[in-house]
Amino acid sequence: MHFDVIILFRCKGSTIVAMATNTVRRRHHKHVYDSRNEYLDSTKFDTLDEPLLGNNYGDHYKGYDDASHEDLDDKRKEVNLHWTSLFSNLIAQWSQWLANLVLSSGSFLGRFVPFPSLTMNEDNLICLSPLQEERLGSLRQRLEIQFDGSCLDHQDALRHLWRVAYPNREIPPLKSELWKEMGWQGCDPSTDFRGGGFISLENLIFFAKNYPNSFQALLHKKEGRRAEWEYPFAVAGVNLSFMLMQMLDLQSVMPSSKAGIRFLELLGEDEKAFDNLYCVAFRMLDAQWLAKRASYMEFNEVLKSTRNQLERELSLEDVTSVKDLPAYNMML
Repeated sequence: MHFDVIILFRCKGSTIVAMATNTVRRRHHKHVYDSRNEYLDSTKFDTLDEPLLGNNYGDHYKGYDDASHEDLDDKRKEVNLHWTSLFSNLIAQWSQWLANLVLSSGSFLGRFVPFPSLTMNEDNLICLSPLQEERLGSLRQRLEIQFDGSCLDHQDALRHLWRVAYPNREIPPLKSELWKEMGWQGCDPSTDFRGGGFISLENLIFFAKNYPNSFQALLHKKEGRRAEWEYPFAVAGVNLSFMLMQMLDLQSVMPSSKAGIRFLELLGEDEKAFDNLYCVAFRMLDAQWLAKRASYMEFNEVLKSTRNQLERELSLEDVTSVKDLPAYNMML
């Protein structure tokens, strides 16, 4: 746990963040449990103003039938998932109890524990490196671009997404019933971006190109016993992009959330940290979906649980890159 008060200064070309902070870092349990089966309760999660899935989707998308997946392997996976989920919950609760114990003891440890790749001076000021500043600025520029269905570059990006998603199929017109197969709510994908912006389309393309096996598994709902009324893949991706923007506090002058400050550290190690984190979050969302045996109307609850778990993993002590997250094992 930690509490932060952020004050911004400029010092020799670097941004300095003054932090009145009380921090306790949690031990990393990445080798204790399989994050592929992580399941966490979302009742403690704060209000999330994510763009909700539309309510006109049910007439177009029915997903997969449970009966077609009721085989012995799936039943074994469900049993393993249940017990692993219980165990991982126990680990998370123990870690939180330990953090509270150290904090309540009045320890000064948290006041002087720096973020591993963020510079902190004797006055407890965190300085962003020029590289971190540059990458954060570039990311913010991407976030400001709204999707424009009349823009030729954006149209080409949509076609490119279809090409990497269905390499052996002809690209349909930009308004076609075929787009519903990818998980858009209607025949015109451009109406579904809303708060996600153009970066949400870039995220989907990045996912398809850099983690093709995971992308195809989620696109075609290949794993686990699926609900009769499944979440729409593409629209879920837009929601995830928006959720990450909120969680990382990227639209503020300087991120002040715990996850947002930690993300600055990851950004110093990886220029594509946001895109890679998005891919991990998508995998995590699908794992939560299966663990909850969720259906379409429970999507927002699953999205909140995904954010909850992602914040927990970002707080682990030895996470200095996206690849250090326990959930990254699902991408391999």
